[in-house]
Parts: sequence; C-alpha cells; structure tokens
Amino acid sequence: MTEPVPPTRRNRASLSYKLRYAAKNPDKIKPYLARTARDLKLRVTSRDHVAYYRAVMRSDAAKSPEAAVGSRSRERWLKLGQMQFDYLLKHGLKPDDRMLEIGCGNLRAGWRFIDYLDTGNYYGIDISPDILLAAQDTLVRQDLADKLPHLTLVNDLTLRFLPSDHFSVVHAHSVFSHSPLSVIDECLANVGRVLVPGGFFDFTFDRTEGAEHHVLREDFYYRTETLTSLAEKHGFTARFMDDWEQLPHGQSKIRVTNPA
Repeated sequence: MTEPVPPTRRNRASLSYKLRYAAKNPDKIKPYLARTARDLKLRVTSRDHVAYYRAVMRSDAAKSPEAAVGSRSRERWLKLGQMQFDYLLKHGLKPDDRMLEIGCGNLRAGWRFIDYLDTGNYYGIDISPDILLAAQDTLVRQDLADKLPHLTLVNDLTLRFLPSDHFSVVHAHSVFSHSPLSVIDECLANVGRVLVPGGFFDFTFDRTEGAEHHVLREDFYYRTETLTSLAEKHGFTARFMDDWEQLPHGQSKIRVTNPA
C-alpha cells in the first residue's frame, strides 16, 4: 500500500519554502506564476471567498472537470472516488441513509453514492454552476437518472433551504482544504440542524503540525485541534479518523457526530 503523506511543520506560504521548492522544481515556476496572476485578478474582482473560488472553479473546469476537483487524470478521479466510497461503506453508510454531500463537484464519489443509496436519498450541493453541469454529464454517463439525485447550487453553507433532522450522513471531501476558517465555522454552525440525532459529518482537511497558513487563498492548512475544538463549540463530538491516514490521498479526516 502507498504510504500516506504525513503532516508537516513547513509553511508553504513562506518565501523560503517557495524558493527551495522552485530550486528543486524549476518546471513548475511558470505554471505557479500563471496561477498567481490569475488568482490576484480573481481576488480583485470577487466580493468574497465564495465568489472567488467559484471563479477559480470556472477557470479550472473549462480545462478539465476532473482537474478542477483535484484529480490529475481520469484514472485518478475514479480511484479517489472509489476510495471515498469504500471508506464510508466500511464506516457505517447504509442504503437507506439520506446523504448530503457538500462540495459534490462532478460526482467523483457522488455517482457511486447515488448508485448505492435508495432512490432519492442523495443530495449534492456545490458553489460552482460549471462543475454542477459536469455532474449532470456524470449522471448521464453512469445512467443514474432513475435514482433521482438532487443537485443544487449554493452561495454559502448555511444550509437554510434544507429540512431539519433529515440527513443521517453528511460528507465533504476536499472542501475545508479550500476554505477559510469563517466558512468552516459557518458550516459547523448550521449542519447540526439538518442532521438527525446520532447522524455524522465526515470532512477532510489539509493538516499541518506547524503554523496554520494558506497558499494563494486556495489551499488552507489547519491543525487538527483547531477543527475539533470548533466542532465541539457547536455541540458535536469530534474524532480524528486515524485509519483514513493509511490511504494514498494526501488529506486527513475528522468525523463529527450529532448528539443523540
């Protein structure tokens, strides 16, 4: 099995780290500068983080929906989706669960959840209209229209349009790794309302053991205790999922559970 990527104390936003990385990877300097220029422009023209990241997704999805959700190839897209599905199946997902996927993207894992769950039990939300159009293509390709999945565009994570005490499982892969703490706090402040008692919310994040930081306001690195403490502030019990660390994906996972 591929060894997991360990957390680090390195600050990827620091100038010294960037210079060392550039010296070791000269072929990545030009793409990084292009990304920096794009992101500076998008930050100037965007009113908040959601608008900014929606513009990032529009730019990335125009090139490749798979790359826009963080998969460098179709093969990797399939592999990572299977990994998410297998893990959740191993850790409690049942066909009669009602599932909310936050940041469903183009259904990298979502199409497998839709196929497995009872008809109508999958609800996916995302901030990007472009990636939701790609999600429709995935549904057509996998012939899943009869499972009646819900796909909805959102502007925030208040979840105010969703019913209370409805979902038994909430899932967010590679969402908080692209979110400032205010967005994570907003989600944790509201997700408990839509969860049934005893329901759980699994989310991944980029973990650091050093200073918390971000790179171009696209990639955010948090300490585990920051997110578990935030979840507990909102009334959840929080557990770091150690066995997720053994899989080849590069992120960490926390499960928060709604008190029964």
